[in-house]
Amino acid sequence: MLSPTRIGIIGAGASAVCLLSALRERSETPEAVTVFDPSAHLWRGRAYQPDAATLLVNAPPEDMTVRAGDPEHFIRWLGARRSGLAARSHYDDPWAGIAFAPRALYGDYLEQCAREALAALHARGCEVRLVRRAVTEVARDGERLAVRTDDGAVYPFDHTVLCVGNAGPADPHQLAGTPGFVADPYPVVNRLADVDPDARVLVVGNGLTAVDMVLTLTARGHRGGVVLASRRGVLPSVRQRPVEHRARYFTAERFRAMAARGESLTLARAVALMADELAAVGSSSEVVAREITAAGTEDPLARLRRQFEAVNAGDPGLRVLQRAVPDTGPDVWTLLPERDRAEVLHRHYRTLMSLCCPMPPTSAAVLLGEADAGRLGFARGLTKIVPDPTGGFGVRTADGWQRADVVVNAVSPPGHRVPAAARPLVDSLTARGLAELHPRGGLRVARATSGVLADGVPDPRIFALGELASGSLLFTFGVPSLLDRALDIVEAIHLDTARRAESMQVV
Repeated sequence: MLSPTRIGIIGAGASAVCLLSALRERSETPEAVTVFDPSAHLWRGRAYQPDAATLLVNAPPEDMTVRAGDPEHFIRWLGARRSGLAARSHYDDPWAGIAFAPRALYGDYLEQCAREALAALHARGCEVRLVRRAVTEVARDGERLAVRTDDGAVYPFDHTVLCVGNAGPADPHQLAGTPGFVADPYPVVNRLADVDPDARVLVVGNGLTAVDMVLTLTARGHRGGVVLASRRGVLPSVRQRPVEHRARYFTAERFRAMAARGESLTLARAVALMADELAAVGSSSEVVAREITAAGTEDPLARLRRQFEAVNAGDPGLRVLQRAVPDTGPDVWTLLPERDRAEVLHRHYRTLMSLCCPMPPTSAAVLLGEADAGRLGFARGLTKIVPDPTGGFGVRTADGWQRADVVVNAVSPPGHRVPAAARPLVDSLTARGLAELHPRGGLRVARATSGVLADGVPDPRIFALGELASGSLLFTFGVPSLLDRALDIVEAIHLDTARRAESMQVV
């Protein structure tokens, strides 16, 4: 059944693929779907573009499916692909027993899923169009939206979804343009290709991007030494071997029911429910509390080694937490009062990200091997990086000054979380009163629908999916979260279309 709505999707990365998949699953078919993106690598975004095979997806395959209700979809796809490409051991982590696919291969999966979704919609009568231009403006045009591209063309839509992707890394030390500074390390096959194997490399940051840099340089046989430097020195946690566990207390169903009833949730109550969940599997909140407290105070290498040795530990507490935070965290976050959210961000944000986004044990093994060989070091208390007039850089950390020949930027995106390429679009929305910037980044959106807010009211025509909604939702990373939000958006579009159709019949 054709639905009388024309949908414009701005951006063609992983979030757009999740949206197309959600549209495909509905019985109602949009009248038209148009996707805008000038990128050379559609459907992959920044994370899954063609790149080195050393860069791995850090989540198990069942967390990477873009098909709602079919957690084994990517597993089946991966099984079919790798049987013809390489042995099973090429993907499987021997410590965690999980297949961590190369990110570029996952990009192939996203690309195929997007094409299949578009083909399915087209076969059902939907007009499908791909416009390889950047969108610079969105404006109201009567009952519709007018989307303008950078070549001046204007396209009318009933609904628009902003899937603009992630911003590049911040440059807190203002080193852009300095010889020897790698401002954005992706794709690593290009950006790190000219790094001298004997150069002293400083990687700024300690997240998954920093881990990628070590993996890449190690694979290239780098000899000059690498130092990971940041303010707190908190590496991603090491993913433990998963356990079968169905949550009983800390559940999305519980928190969504609370939201439907208009209830709030204190941080203390959320912690108590997590304690109940841990107790149900024979663990305790003390185990998790010690892990959280150790982040930022424990020596980075000692923490990495301890977590690697605990991949198959008997206590399942950290496993339950690693599962619950990304799965249920989005529903918890929007129920917390502002003071509790501010406390979490101020005191525990880096630890939270470490737990949400753990590295595969395979990656941890490489880091430990490089550290034990004296080729990898860690520095905390990073405060300053300055170019040296004679070449290279001076770096000040808690241990004093040191030198580096090359500085690789692996810092998180800037706090405003609006990609530079999307700034004209966001400016047009805010200038016309169609959107509001969130003080923590991106745009304000409604919890239930991801509808963009204007004067506190969600617009039933404009939605944000992905990092642009991070200020309101925080948990906008990870395919499960993107897919959940995509389903919410498609449902909201359907309800608004039905409401408008009914209103026209009444008139």
